[in-house]
Amino acid sequence: MVTNDDQKVRLATHMFAEEVEYWWTSTNRRIEAGGDVVTWVRFKSEFLKKYFPKDLRNKKEAKSLNLKQGSMSVAEYAAKYEEISRFCRYINVEDAIVSKCVKFENGLRPDIYQYICFH
Repeated sequence: MVTNDDQKVRLATHMFAEEVEYWWTSTNRRIEAGGDVVTWVRFKSEFLKKYFPKDLRNKKEAKSLNLKQGSMSVAEYAAKYEEISRFCRYINVEDAIVSKCVKFENGLRPDIYQYICFH
């Protein structure tokens, strides 16, 4: 079980290769040269900034907010919703489960949504 920041960072970076490994080596040196400790939060922040920039996160978030079931089955819609909703920051906090459910329900086809609302 991974319990501390150092172990988490080591585990995450263990599989890096080529360009990502070079990026992490220089980023890690820069952080440590500044006298900072590489925490898990700092590692995630640096990694996301480099490989998953804010504009892309915003596009993914907008896509999750606008997702509709359409011709998908409920199972397909649920899987797609889970896949892309992970990019929606405010839906993935502990106290937002109700909001996440409401958003999911609102994306269902009207006939299914009505059925759920009545039950």
